[in-house]
Amino acid sequence: MASIKLTEQDLKRELSGYRERFPKLADDHLFVLWFLRAFITEDEREAADSLCGGSNDKGVDAVLIDNETKNVFITQGKYRQKANGKSEHRNDVLGFADLALHLSGNAKSFSEFCHNIAPDVHSRLVKARKRILEDGYQLQLFYVTMGRCGEKLKNEANNRVRTADCNASFQVFVSVQVLLLLDDYLGGVAPPVPSLDLEMESGNGVEVKGIFHRHDRKTDIESWVFSMTGRSAAELFERAGTRLFARNIRGFLGSTEINRGMESTLKNEPEYFWYYNNGITIICDDADETSSHGKHILRVKNPQVINGQQTTRMLYRMASTSPKASVTVKVIRVTRRDNGGSEQFDTLVSNIVQATNWQNAIRASDLISNDRQQIEIERQMRKLGYWYIRKRQTKGEARRLAGSKRYIMISKDKIAQAVAACDLDPVVVREGKEGLFEERLYASVFPNSDPYYYLARYWTMWLVGYAARGYPSRAYAKWLVLHFVWSQISPLLRSQARLERFRRDWEEGGKLNEHVLRVNNAVYNAALRFYNIKRGKGARAIDVSTFFKRKNLHKIFVQFWNSGKNHSRVSFRRALKKFAKEIEKD
Repeated sequence: MASIKLTEQDLKRELSGYRERFPKLADDHLFVLWFLRAFITEDEREAADSLCGGSNDKGVDAVLIDNETKNVFITQGKYRQKANGKSEHRNDVLGFADLALHLSGNAKSFSEFCHNIAPDVHSRLVKARKRILEDGYQLQLFYVTMGRCGEKLKNEANNRVRTADCNASFQVFVSVQVLLLLDDYLGGVAPPVPSLDLEMESGNGVEVKGIFHRHDRKTDIESWVFSMTGRSAAELFERAGTRLFARNIRGFLGSTEINRGMESTLKNEPEYFWYYNNGITIICDDADETSSHGKHILRVKNPQVINGQQTTRMLYRMASTSPKASVTVKVIRVTRRDNGGSEQFDTLVSNIVQATNWQNAIRASDLISNDRQQIEIERQMRKLGYWYIRKRQTKGEARRLAGSKRYIMISKDKIAQAVAACDLDPVVVREGKEGLFEERLYASVFPNSDPYYYLARYWTMWLVGYAARGYPSRAYAKWLVLHFVWSQISPLLRSQARLERFRRDWEEGGKLNEHVLRVNNAVYNAALRFYNIKRGKGARAIDVSTFFKRKNLHKIFVQFWNSGKNHSRVSFRRALKKFAKEIEKD
C-alpha cells in the first residue's frame, strides 16, 4: 500500500480517538498520552496512569517507571496546533533538562526544587529519584513538541544532562519526528525498538577481514553485510522481543519443515549453519559503526527484522548450541526525512519482504497483514476484548502476545470468510480463503475499521456454524444459509445499542443466541429441501458438495424461499420475531 504524507491533521484525528476514551484530559495531556503509547508502552492504561501535571508541575507531564527494563521515563509535551510553527523557549527546554540534575543531586537541592510543586508530581518524582539513586535505573527525559527546537539549544540541553550524577539521557522530539512516529504508530510499529548494538563476529577460529559496506548516493540508502554469532543474533530477540518483528508480515510459524531443518542443523552441526541459512535482513532509520570494549559494533536506530524472524527465533530457542553457529546479517539504512512521509521506506520494505521471504511461502493474506486497515481493526477490536490475529503464527504465539488478559481470539481469515459470505456471493468463500485477500476482493471484504461491522457478521457466522454441528449435510449449505440469515437479521442491528446487545448476548450465551439458532434451523431445513428439489434425478443428480458451489445460487434460493415449496417460513418468522423483540430490550 502506498504511504501518504502525514500532517498535523492526521495527528489531530488520532487524538480525537483518545479523547473519546479520556474526555477529561486537555489537549496537551492527550498528546503526551499518545506519545507514551506510541514510543514507550503498548499498555494504554499504563500510559494514562503515568500522566500528572497541573498547576506548578515544573514541566513534568508524565512519569512512567518501568521496573522490567529499569528505566524512568519523564515527559513534557507541547501540543501546537500548527506543525513546525512556534519555536520552543530556551528556558522551557533547559529547565526540563535540569530535572536530571535535581533528581540526582543532594537531598537539599531536590527539596528546594520540589518546594510548592504539585503534590502528585512531587510523589512521583520522589519514587523516580529513589529508583535512580538506589536501584540504578536509567533516567530518560523526553521533550515532545509539535513546534521547533534549534540544534544549538538541543546540544546545550544535552550537555547539561551529561553533568548529572546518574545514567541519564535527553531527547527532543519536534514536529517532523512526531509525524514520523505517527507514521510508525499507524503502521503497527509502536512502541519501536529505539536502538540495538549488532556485534560483528570475530575470533573463535573465525577470521573476519572487515565487512561489506555500500552507500548509494542517488537513493541515500546505505547497507552493511557481515557475520554475527548465533548467540549475538539470539540476543537481539532477548533484548527487543517481538517488537523487533513488527514490520514482518508473519509471526513465528512454529514447527514448519524449514524451522525443523534449522533446529536439526543447530543441534547436530551448528558450525555449518552459516552456509545453509539465508540470513537475517534488518532495516533501520540510521546506523553507525563503532567500537565498544574491543568489539566491532553496528549501532542501529529503530531496527526491524523484515526477513529472518524464523532464523532469529530458532537461534534464541536453541540457546545451548547457538554460540557455535554463525549467521549472515544484512542491514539496510533508509533515512526518512520528509514530514511524516515514508513512501520510499514502506515501498522498499514491501519489496524486500516479497523478494527475500521465499523459504516459507508468502500468501496473499501475509502481504496485507501490515496494511493500516488491518492494524486499525486490530486496535479497535482489542478495545472490545477481542484479540485480532492479523499475522500468520502459531496459536501459542498469539496467546503469548495477548498476555495475561483474557481476550477472545479471532483470526483475520475467519473475519474475511464471515464478511464475504454475508455480503458477497457465498460461492467466493467456497473457492478458498486466500482469494479474499487478493486485490480484486480485498476492499470489499475489509471496507472500514469499525469492529462491530466485522464482529456482528462473525457472531452470526459462528451461530450458523454451531447449528450445523452434528449434521454433515448442513456443512455444505453453511455459506448459503449464512448469507440469507444475515440478510434477514442485519436490518435489526442498525443501531450501536443493538449491536452492543448482540455482542453481550453472544459472549454470555443469552436468549438472542437461542432465537438465532432457531432462525438458522429453519433456513437449513429450507436449504436442504431446496437442494433435494433442484439437484436433479438419477445419473444426472448433482452431489450436495458440488451443488452449493454454484454462482448466484443465493439469488435462486430467495425465489425458492418465497415459493409455496418452502415449508419453513412459519417457524422462521416466529423465531425472527422473537429475536427482534429480544434485541430491543435494554
